[in-house]
Amino acid sequence: MSLELEGLGVTICDVVAVARRGEQVRLSDAAIERMAVARRIVEHLAEGGPTYGISTGFGALATTTIPPDRRAALQRSMIRSHAAGMGSAVETEVVRAMMFLRARTLALGASGARPLVAETLVRMINAGVVPVVPEYGSLGASGDLAPLAHAALVLMGEGEVLSDEGVLEGGAAMAQAGIEPVELLEKEGLALINGTDGILGMLCLAVHDATHLLTVADVAAALSVEGLLATDRAYAADLQALRPHPGQGKSAANLRVMLAGSPIVASHRTDDIRVQDAYSIRCTPQVHGAARDTLEFVTDVANRELASAIDNPMVLPDFRIESCGNFHGAPVAMAADYLAIALAEVGAIAERRLDRLLDYNRSHGLPPFLAADPGVDSGLMIAQYTAAAMCAENRRLAAPAVVDSLPTSAMQEDHVSMGWGAARKLRRVVDNLRRILAVEWVTAARAVELRAPLVPADATAAAVDLLRTRVRGPGPDRSLAPELQAAEHLLKEERLVRAVETVTGPLN
Repeated sequence: MSLELEGLGVTICDVVAVARRGEQVRLSDAAIERMAVARRIVEHLAEGGPTYGISTGFGALATTTIPPDRRAALQRSMIRSHAAGMGSAVETEVVRAMMFLRARTLALGASGARPLVAETLVRMINAGVVPVVPEYGSLGASGDLAPLAHAALVLMGEGEVLSDEGVLEGGAAMAQAGIEPVELLEKEGLALINGTDGILGMLCLAVHDATHLLTVADVAAALSVEGLLATDRAYAADLQALRPHPGQGKSAANLRVMLAGSPIVASHRTDDIRVQDAYSIRCTPQVHGAARDTLEFVTDVANRELASAIDNPMVLPDFRIESCGNFHGAPVAMAADYLAIALAEVGAIAERRLDRLLDYNRSHGLPPFLAADPGVDSGLMIAQYTAAAMCAENRRLAAPAVVDSLPTSAMQEDHVSMGWGAARKLRRVVDNLRRILAVEWVTAARAVELRAPLVPADATAAAVDLLRTRVRGPGPDRSLAPELQAAEHLLKEERLVRAVETVTGPLN
């Protein structure tokens, strides 16, 4: 099976499939025809007066007219000069997503590049040719100029490529894949780099991961409720309906269905001296729900960007070629910052729940740090330190990148989005959240087992059973790092929610 790239209709799931699962891509006939029509317009305009991107320089050099015999050199020079990134290479999945999304914009037929350019990008994706793209260089202003230029270098037969053999020279890698490099013509260099594809690719991957992790957060919270001998009464449907935020309602519904029939919860319905639970337990649907509502907004932004032509200038069917600001990363940059804030809060409340499980003064009868022999054993004490460290980092990463705009290109580009930085830190927030939830899962599962002979609900029992396939239960101290990493890997494989859903049916 392969994914047909029409230009329109690309989904977040498509981006994930190409970026992570190696889905093959092919251009539709309609996309090829649109690109051919737009290219004829560019060729017509190239014969006329100065037109930005076709017969002029770029950025602050836009008033410099380029003669016809120098225009191919102009495109090559632009790619070479803009490939100015530094730092470590970004992840393969990010590069693949970025290349796929740039081919998507070209396929819309508003960029004026020949079909050959998009076809070559698609062939590179299908052959696993992954350009080396340094982490630093994009401000998310005229798109992700430097990252996309590093990818375009390889399309030209230059640059560097990641492979199982290490880093290969771009021309050699293209030859090895049987792909002919492209000699770029008017407008094509600009069309390859003037887009938000790197930012958008990272946002799509983060949206996919966050959608899963917010359900994981509900599962971990349900286990913590049982481990702390807390009540599920605050999650009642009629109480939740009094504040009808959609995300809150979904999170509370998850908690209700997972805790249904729990012998642990039922064991203290009466004669419990506690009047109410702490906020980290009682307000879980409110915090998780607010993050869900944020995610819904961010998903809408990503979907709109996936339906957009992102370039400058734009080639229009009436033979106009117009400069615009559609390359500016503000919409996706702000969405990335917003999602980072929301996910940082989900991690923060999870850390408070797991800390409560480890404190014998607040855990309602559990041993200190859930240790087998407190004093001799430290139990899960330091696991909380690890989670706290990642919470602290997420708080720093939640500071918005978009407010740090800096002017570039001799003040021609005097307000930039900082979207690449926003998306890069969002990826770290997502990874940290996954690890924090892994720590809560390990902690809450041990707490629930220490409540024996009481047993958890069937749904939360499924969560414990899955964990025990990779992580041992309560006992004397042992190295925790491998166990925490094993739990993290289970979450990355998206197995926890599936295990719980075998009992509950689909969760929100």
